[in-house]
Amino acid sequence: MQAIAKGLLLVLLIKGMILCITHTQDYYTIDKVQQHLEKLGHATWRLNSDEFGTQYQFEFTPGKAMYLQQGAKRIAAAGIAGVWYRKLWALQTPSALDTAYIPVFNKEYRTSLHIFFDALQHVPWINKMETDHAVSNNKLLQLQEAQLSGLTIPRTLLTNNPEQVQAFYTACQGNMIMKLHGALSRSMDASGAFFPTTRVTEQHLLQLDTLAYCPMIFQEHVPKAYELRIAYVDGAFYTGKINATLDAAGQTDWRAANVTLPWEPYTLPDAVAAGLHTFMQRLDLPFGAIDMIRRPDGEYVFLEVNPQGEWGMLQKYLGYPIAETIAEKLVNKIQHG
Repeated sequence: MQAIAKGLLLVLLIKGMILCITHTQDYYTIDKVQQHLEKLGHATWRLNSDEFGTQYQFEFTPGKAMYLQQGAKRIAAAGIAGVWYRKLWALQTPSALDTAYIPVFNKEYRTSLHIFFDALQHVPWINKMETDHAVSNNKLLQLQEAQLSGLTIPRTLLTNNPEQVQAFYTACQGNMIMKLHGALSRSMDASGAFFPTTRVTEQHLLQLDTLAYCPMIFQEHVPKAYELRIAYVDGAFYTGKINATLDAAGQTDWRAANVTLPWEPYTLPDAVAAGLHTFMQRLDLPFGAIDMIRRPDGEYVFLEVNPQGEWGMLQKYLGYPIAETIAEKLVNKIQHG
């Protein structure tokens, strides 16, 4: 029995542990990826980023091992062979903490968390955190790179200038949508804060003075035959088609639909897949959830990529092995660089 235990331990030490960064409200996707990683022989450690200041202890000493502990579980940064970066959430704060100290609490714990992440930069990540954030924080860069990759994009304006919005509305002949740059989007179960993509009307134009408080993205409204959510995993494509026009509220943004819209499997044309692959390589992103529209005339229009976007519904309802592919691609990077 002891020999078996030692053998199992040896396997874990040889292959290394994989850190999975997420948050307490994450489910299904995180479980699926961890299960497959462990099936491949890798121990995993789930780090709930929102609990870092309340449920974890750490010891960082220059030139020595860095340790992270949660309850009775303890790991060293040196024992981590790879990282799956799923999501990073705001820190929970202790209920007994004086509100005056919350900024200090957040700053110091966030700094400590990133010091730990910095110690892992030499191992493979899906995705690298700094690249993930850079892409998420610049949708204009996304559109520029998509266009350079041969993809069609909608005419776009990010502004806080009401006069420019009025001119853009006229240029689009009144066919214009607006959306936030930041990620106020729904999770897999359609919960959470949400500001959907909205069709701009004459009434909205009367309220453009509010742009001073919140700049927005304005785009030409693209007519759609249907919408596509594409889970890209290091060269593999898993695409779901959704007919958002089945519901009036979902015609501009399928996430706003008042009914549960069915997902259908879809195969991208080779030329579109090739363009997306080039695009993701240009951004140095092994993973991303990509949104596209197929127009009634057959043209495909790129909207955006979310490096932390939801894909669980594609695996759950269409049977796509997305979690398994993420796990296998990460293990391959660990083994072969």
